[in-house]
Amino acid sequence: MELSFKHQLPLLSLILFLPALCTSQDTFTCSRATYYGSPDCYGNPKGACGFGEYGRTVNDGSVAGVSRLWRNGSGCGACYQARCKIPQYCDENGAFVVVTDYGEGDRTDFIMSPRAFSRLGRNADASAELFKYGVVDIEYRRVPCSYSGYNVVFKVHEHSRNPDYFAVVVLYVGGTYDVTAVELFQQECQEWKALRRASGAMFDYSNPPSGKIYLRFQVSDSAGIYWVQSRNAVSSDWTAGATYDTMVQLN
Repeated sequence: MELSFKHQLPLLSLILFLPALCTSQDTFTCSRATYYGSPDCYGNPKGACGFGEYGRTVNDGSVAGVSRLWRNGSGCGACYQARCKIPQYCDENGAFVVVTDYGEGDRTDFIMSPRAFSRLGRNADASAELFKYGVVDIEYRRVPCSYSGYNVVFKVHEHSRNPDYFAVVVLYVGGTYDVTAVELFQQECQEWKALRRASGAMFDYSNPPSGKIYLRFQVSDSAGIYWVQSRNAVSSDWTAGATYDTMVQLN
């Protein structure tokens, strides 16, 4: 038996409305999450964001790889609250994770470190049951990152070679800011020069100026776009892996 057109309209409206139900309450978005293998349950120090050891241990190792939220690397360092949806197992607050890697799964927005995935559960036994699922339905939202006592830090990337090749990542960016650009000041030209986003959160510059390097970085959030200038310069004898405190906090 065929439905008449007047009976099809309510059904069509219901079908069209269903996806919106996942985002209607407290700005949470419905998705799925899984986890990756790790010898110590922490993050991957070789994650695509380029954070190195910071990407393994930041937020006590509760980190994740993302795909749709990657946004060409500008999603690196973003913080999210994710909570699963199996009442008998899932903690009401869920897990708070920092994006440190890129990863694609089976219709998942988050591939979590084991430490992060375990925090979806109400207790150790519940977490063990969630691990058996492998992939779980979740809801998530962006939340401010909080690094109490930490200033924003520039880290000279391990691929850098003084004096020919300079690359940096920006660490401990609080709030809900995305790092969208980095520039260095060219003394000879008296102007700011853009670094290239090489991959993930890493910005680079070939044949950088000799002497101290003065840096600023651009951040964006829902309120707008801002430039933040470091109050400290990178020393002329910079080496790969060195870190420089900007003396600036973002919250």
